[in-house]
Amino acid sequence: MIAQNLESLLNELPQGVKLVAVSKFHPLEALLEAYAMGQRCFGENRPQEFAAKAVQMPQDVEWHFIGHLQTNKLKLVLPYAAIVESIDTVHLLEAVNNWGELHDKVINVLLEVHIGAEETKQGFTPDEVLDLLNSICSSRQLPPSEAIAAQSSLPNQGFGPLPLIRRGWQPSEGGHAGCYPFINFCGLMGMASHVDDEEAIAADFERIKNLFDECRECFPQLRDFSQLSIGMSGDWRIAVRHGSTEVRIGTAIFGARQY
Repeated sequence: MIAQNLESLLNELPQGVKLVAVSKFHPLEALLEAYAMGQRCFGENRPQEFAAKAVQMPQDVEWHFIGHLQTNKLKLVLPYAAIVESIDTVHLLEAVNNWGELHDKVINVLLEVHIGAEETKQGFTPDEVLDLLNSICSSRQLPPSEAIAAQSSLPNQGFGPLPLIRRGWQPSEGGHAGCYPFINFCGLMGMASHVDDEEAIAADFERIKNLFDECRECFPQLRDFSQLSIGMSGDWRIAVRHGSTEVRIGTAIFGARQY
């Protein structure tokens, strides 16, 4: 079943849209079956489960952490994660940056955006995203020639941050809270409202995409800001129509979760 589901999804996904196989609550055997079909990108949302699977799966897996991350769980996630998609507070951002400084590692992140009616969702509002990036970019000034080149370059579909010295990222004096030299900002992650109304879902994705485009236009200093992670099993086709570069799909690959 997993092999058939994967094949069907990959045949339908447009070129350039990354598939993150969300394997939370599924046993290692299910992940290995997907791996045998060529899937190399997996997403987990529970730190303990994430760490346990990361050390048991082959080393070429690209791990995405997609769930709420508490600061006391960083040691379970950051050694293994290719990217943390769920940065939802400044407090968490600062903790991740501090961990990166301590371990001499730049951490790829997406900022989680809260758009929709549910008050229980975590994440930044669009205004908070813009304020945060404005604060960051005021501390990370590229030479004009590099800024122009960054603005005109094609989106980077991979991760792998540029060396810090090339990005011109330097901590400001006094430990300015808006400057995170051990963070590589790669884009936005978001979810649509949990409703059956496809027009409402499309409107949510459109708002996230518009914010993403505004960020890229206003902050060309963030040269790797090219990832838009929207779309899950029930709404990924709508997300792709609204510019998603990455979909996070679990149930449509692995079936119902095994709690």
